[in-house]
Amino acid sequence: MPKVYIETTVISYLTARPNRDVIIAGHQQITHEWWQTCRDKFDLVASQLVFQEASAGDPGAAQERLEVLGKLVLLEVTEQALSLAQEFIRAGAVPEGAAEDALHLAIAVTNGVEYLLTWNCRHLANALMRTKIEEVCRSLGYDPVVICTPEELLEV
Repeated sequence: MPKVYIETTVISYLTARPNRDVIIAGHQQITHEWWQTCRDKFDLVASQLVFQEASAGDPGAAQERLEVLGKLVLLEVTEQALSLAQEFIRAGAVPEGAAEDALHLAIAVTNGVEYLLTWNCRHLANALMRTKIEEVCRSLGYDPVVICTPEELLEV
């Protein structure tokens, strides 16, 4: 089965109370639909970084996020991943202020994960950045991860 790296925004949308913002509410609904209908078709993984990010904030909400994460395999943050994350930033594929996003990418790539699932469309699921990210991966001998939203990974 293909592996899917579940980034923190997906866990947050899955466990958050319904939002009044129409766009966020739509993302939450799609996330729930993906989780209910598609997750069994993949090996779901996350990382210690996702665990740290999900632990922050309101203790009750954090506990809900961590319960979901408890069912996933957590990938380790390796020296290889740290080095690749720095290269993403150095090459301008990910902005300097988004080091955590670069690390999510690097963990997925260095572990041979096929998909990175996220709602972060600013630094990750962004068509303008994907090309640079893929170039960095290929230049260093890695297969790039497919960065997508739950909506893009739904079967029709």
